[in-house]
Amino acid sequence: MSKQINVIGLGAGDIEQLPLGLYRELVKTNNLYLRTEKHPVIQSLKKEDISYQSFDYIYEQRDQFEDVYEQIVLQLLKELEHKSESIVYAVPGHPMLAEKTVQLLLKEERERNDLSVRVIGGQSYLDDLFTTLQIDPIEGFQFLDATSFNRGNVQYQSHVIFCQVYDQHVASEVKLTLMEDLPDDYEVFVVHAAGSEEEWVKKLPLYELDREVSLNNLISVYVPPADVNALHHQFDVLRNVVARLRGPNGCPWDRQQTHESLRQYLIEEAYEVVEAIDDEDDEALIEELGDVLLQVMLHGQIGEDVGYFSVDDIIRSVTEKMIRRHPHVFQDQSNVTTDEVMANWEKIKQQEKGGEKSRSFLEGIPRSFPALLYAYELQKKAGKVGFDWDEADPMFEKITEEIEEFKDAVTNKDTHDAEIELGDIFFALVNVARYYKINPEIALQQTNRKFERRFSYMENEIQKEGLEFQKLSLIELNRYWEKAKEFLRKSDG
Repeated sequence: MSKQINVIGLGAGDIEQLPLGLYRELVKTNNLYLRTEKHPVIQSLKKEDISYQSFDYIYEQRDQFEDVYEQIVLQLLKELEHKSESIVYAVPGHPMLAEKTVQLLLKEERERNDLSVRVIGGQSYLDDLFTTLQIDPIEGFQFLDATSFNRGNVQYQSHVIFCQVYDQHVASEVKLTLMEDLPDDYEVFVVHAAGSEEEWVKKLPLYELDREVSLNNLISVYVPPADVNALHHQFDVLRNVVARLRGPNGCPWDRQQTHESLRQYLIEEAYEVVEAIDDEDDEALIEELGDVLLQVMLHGQIGEDVGYFSVDDIIRSVTEKMIRRHPHVFQDQSNVTTDEVMANWEKIKQQEKGGEKSRSFLEGIPRSFPALLYAYELQKKAGKVGFDWDEADPMFEKITEEIEEFKDAVTNKDTHDAEIELGDIFFALVNVARYYKINPEIALQQTNRKFERRFSYMENEIQKEGLEFQKLSLIELNRYWEKAKEFLRKSDG
């Protein structure tokens, strides 16, 4: 025979709001349990000498709200075991509105055959809240639990109401999270006991949310819809901007772009990201990464315009790939080494291709790669199957050998052979770079920029002295070069 828990909602405010039927259920039971006694209805019932047991003590024993709710349910079920009749469990508000313990009880009911949970009812405070704040939820409304919400889920362009703002700690968490997206002085409203005689509303700037008011379990926080201009950091806003640029009344240049016409810009922006990283310039890095993101968004919008794909497909593809290729993170949570991760990565990539073997170990290198980077990837792929040097000395010998062959070709004035031999020198140098875990493309870029800085310094010095660059001898120019090296040595390393 199953045992029964009757769940009653105490409403949002005073006892005058409590329906007569629920009042009678509360006063007639000898087995009344409260999630918390900190509620105006309970203060009124005390005068009628009604006995009850409160679970407020569990809040004091636990640090996390999730643990509190689970412990309350366990304690309720334990109490029920020793009862010959049903018990009444009373919660603030309505049992089916932001009441985690009730959801846990209903879950227990679904998983057990000896438990019956009867939700009798209660008054939701949302109607009173909408009236107090004079808002219409049809315009867009979001109701969030302040103790367990995610920043990414907050819909700032809707009416947002946080419940369960019990104390300063919870209010502080809400404040700090919202301040990641909204101005510090954004106006919010604190509402106490909406619809009751104890109702009050206070408007205050967001940064004062955990300072200016006394908080308890009858508090809600209302965040009015935010203007889109305050949300320029959010993904959907960027997506709408790009869609508008490509739309009928958008920018003529953006509207005429294709995947093909944008190819060069993606490469250029990627190199500018590398430059910002080399310069250790965070502000520039933010801007250049934004430019790369813009290219991705434009390609996504072009795909959507022609009906082939959208940026959603791009995000879905990379999200699923990352989850699929990191089973040690998203599945078995096992401890693995970096080498094991890379080996498993290649194995999963092979499975994604249907298990078909590649025609060549060297497949998969983009043909658009710069020559140095292409050589680097070729050698890396060959090295994975054992075609690689084990030590550096033979590599240096190979470089010397290639330089001698290049000299012979130049001496013989064989331009074709000289070109080939020079390529061999570069290829051999790439091998050494790879052995020492240096990316040759980045290394050469750094040298190019170092040369630019020194040459620019020379030009400025020569100009300051009123001389003409072209009229100076190589010996004189070398003097300025050495001066530039000395001056810039600290930054160049």
